Amino acid sequence: MTTEYLGVKQGTKRLGITSGGLLNLKLPEPDVRIGKTRGWSIETIDEWNRNRPGRGVGGGRPRKHKNED
Repeated sequence: MTTEYLGVKQGTKRLGITSGGLLNLKLPEPDVRIGKTRGWSIETIDEWNRNRPGRGVGGGRPRKHKNED
């Protein structure tokens, strides 16, 4: 039986993001490397996506609150 891995292009499609957007994310270590090509199992990508921090976590400006005096 052949094991199937996702490359960067297939990973972006599965995650619903652009390849440019993927460059801004810290991906998990690949499950396999063939030369310089990285590959991840579907399970690895799905688990990483479920557990990655949401947008704006850990930085940015604090929200402005209206004064309610």
